Amino acid sequence: MQVVVDRESRTPIYWQIADQIKEKIISGQMPDGFVLPSERAFAQMLGVHRNTIIKAYTALKDEEIVESVRGVGYRVAYQSKDFYEPDVRKKVNWSAVIKDEYQDMERTFDEIFQRSSDANNISFATGLPPAVYDEANLAADFAAILNEQGGKSSFLTPYQGDLELRQRVISYLRTKGIKAGLNQVQILSETNQALDFIVTAMLKEGDRVIVEEPVSPDVYRVIKLAGCKAVTVPVDQDGIVCDHLEALIETHRPKFIYVNSSYHDPTGNILSVERRKKLLEISNRYRLPIVEEDAASELAFEDDVMPTLKAMDRSENVIYIYSFSLTFIPGLSMAFVVAPEKLIKSLSYLVSIRVMTLDWITQKLLAKYITSGKFYENARRITELNREKRDLMCGFLDRLVPLGLSYEKPRGGVYVWCHLPEGVDGKEVAAVCTRCGISIVPGDIFYPNKNGGRDCIRLNYSFETKARIKLGMENLIEIITNLAQRTSL
Repeated sequence: MQVVVDRESRTPIYWQIADQIKEKIISGQMPDGFVLPSERAFAQMLGVHRNTIIKAYTALKDEEIVESVRGVGYRVAYQSKDFYEPDVRKKVNWSAVIKDEYQDMERTFDEIFQRSSDANNISFATGLPPAVYDEANLAADFAAILNEQGGKSSFLTPYQGDLELRQRVISYLRTKGIKAGLNQVQILSETNQALDFIVTAMLKEGDRVIVEEPVSPDVYRVIKLAGCKAVTVPVDQDGIVCDHLEALIETHRPKFIYVNSSYHDPTGNILSVERRKKLLEISNRYRLPIVEEDAASELAFEDDVMPTLKAMDRSENVIYIYSFSLTFIPGLSMAFVVAPEKLIKSLSYLVSIRVMTLDWITQKLLAKYITSGKFYENARRITELNREKRDLMCGFLDRLVPLGLSYEKPRGGVYVWCHLPEGVDGKEVAAVCTRCGISIVPGDIFYPNKNGGRDCIRLNYSFETKARIKLGMENLIEIITNLAQRTSL
């Protein structure tokens, strides 16, 4: 069966396919009972997505000239239309309605985090802080905030974020060497939303963005869903490698560079001062924005405070994203973007049409704690707890070094990036861990093209208690040991 697809045509491909099949049916080239190719085989034959074929077949079914039969597939039923009872209700074919890209995204990362909500599951995947805020005091502070409103509704906060919180954020930024005005700060819920809004405001379909590799799936999925392409650059112990960056810029003409500058997810590495200077130099030369994500910078165990790219920027080329997700209360997420006023206005507009209002009570609570100093005090407690948990987890990992496991002990942040013993696959380790009630993240998830990381896993030590870390690591050691011994046979 010959069908020709014109990729330059404005007519959707599935309509082209459906129209050509319909013409063959009406002309008699495909008589009643003629069995159409399977969805998968037809998709491969035409070099299109399977969902495109599903949409085409669905359109033909809607016109009642094709039927689907269990065990047979799709077949022509043009002249004998009695296969449809007149009273049968026709359900929406959701596969044809939902965009392909929202049906085919890698879901492994999300499923791992869903398991993390199970109290019986030990999560080495979730990037959440330990709970250090006293619950009774929290309840009193929430009540006080509600009473302070004096009956006045504050549920609809300004699109740019609560004024008091923005003022406190400006003070907080000064501790990082960043000077910003009220109109240069946009409050948002978390980093995923911040990056999504930045991508929406700055990118057109087909645009390219330079990202680190490995990189969080949250980053490359946002770019992919916008119809854009992530151009990857490797990272080493000093962060993103800049050696061939200019050649990539000349070739791909990206719209911005994305970097996770402090205690990188997933490797835990920190971008060196020399690399920061080089990135800014390249940014200035090509007038190319840099999006700097910096959520883990507060969690430094041994390092001196590293200057942010934003603090070093003198040209307003850096868009700075910071999240309190690792340093505040688990489940109460709040983030902000610092950028030129023109971009902030665009982000505020997106808030107005996408979310209408931000979490006002969390904004008030965070502003209250920054003002009182309680945020800084508890951030130090969280850092110290994370240091102790890191040492505990790394002590267990050291027992696997003789088997060939290797890792760099993180100097801050929440992640350990492990290279597994030779022959051990990260996906298999993750699968066995799941069956044992442990969540870890296999390394290939952090490679947009799935061309690396098969011998790696990412572990998080911030979320679980020390007792549960011990229990989970004892089991993880046994799992990796068994797999390593099996591969050596």
